[in-house]
Amino acid sequence: MTQYVWGYLDEYENERADILAAVDEVFRSGTLVLGPSVAAFEREFAAYHGVAHGVGVDNGTNAIVLGLRAIGVGAGDEVITVSNTAAPTVVAIDAVGATPVFVDVHEDTYLMRVDQVEAAITERTRCLLPVHLYGQCVDMTALEAVADKHGLPILEDCAQAHGATQRGRIAGSMGLAAAFSFYPTKVLGAYGDGGATITSDETVDAALRRLRYYGMEKVYHVVETPGYNSRLDEVQAEILRRKLTRLPDYLAGRRAVADRYREALSDTDLVQPATAEGNDHVYYVYVVRHPRRDRIIAALKERDIHLNISYPWPVHVQEGFRHLGVERGSLPVTERLAGEIFSLPMYPSLSRGAQDKVVDALRDVLATL
Repeated sequence: MTQYVWGYLDEYENERADILAAVDEVFRSGTLVLGPSVAAFEREFAAYHGVAHGVGVDNGTNAIVLGLRAIGVGAGDEVITVSNTAAPTVVAIDAVGATPVFVDVHEDTYLMRVDQVEAAITERTRCLLPVHLYGQCVDMTALEAVADKHGLPILEDCAQAHGATQRGRIAGSMGLAAAFSFYPTKVLGAYGDGGATITSDETVDAALRRLRYYGMEKVYHVVETPGYNSRLDEVQAEILRRKLTRLPDYLAGRRAVADRYREALSDTDLVQPATAEGNDHVYYVYVVRHPRRDRIIAALKERDIHLNISYPWPVHVQEGFRHLGVERGSLPVTERLAGEIFSLPMYPSLSRGAQDKVVDALRDVLATL
């Protein structure tokens, strides 16, 4: 299955010389796996988040899998999270043999209802997994209070929140560990798959490093099973190192695009993104809502404007998760949102002209509904 990446070609043209230089540097080094570029990126990425350790892995899904394993989650355990997320969040929980337990989300921000978490805790609960969705953070102050009360670790899913902050704290620095994806669409994206799990806990860090390398602590000597072949590639690491220095510019670009959408569509009946109190939104995607969403998308497609839905199906209603036994109707806000939300083009290099084309077409369609 292929996915078109909005803004990819613009970014590549703008940064082509540096990207190709990164590739050339790695190829000329002769070290292609777990070499100096991965080690440097791990240090720099951890430092950016104010934590002690970063462990580069092959993708964001395995960043969660290894994170869960490293903090001791396994078969028979329960992990509390949300169904309004990309399926990989829940695929990762399932992959370690644990059971996802869902709470609903807020209607305005689409983020985890932390006030429902405590009621979902059972004697089998081993982890709280908040998803910092669409570019902003779950209420971590409230979630930390619940976690501390019940002695539960927090693993943050930061795949969509690179650089997002809450009351001065950056996403990824507020739990025991945090998982990131560097899929090309992300705020900080690689040129292929990639991920990382970060932590300030020495024991968790050591476990992550074993798990991503077959369970080995020494070459050819496995000390823990099951282990994984889950290493961040040297080429991607070197590209990410260079892109990390440009992350503030990416964030500023996304916020500028969001500001233009907000102003241009303020007098329509489109529900625009709400930012939770204390949050600094990075707009991984610009998710809007309308009860006639499908008609809008179809009309825009006729004008050669193709929009995405993040996400059209809550995880718990998908066929592959029937084994969880979660009934349709159990998460009413999540299910209602799935029929109304859609994403407008969002990337830092989106030109005013291209954005105006989207806005003008959208305004025309809204006026006919």
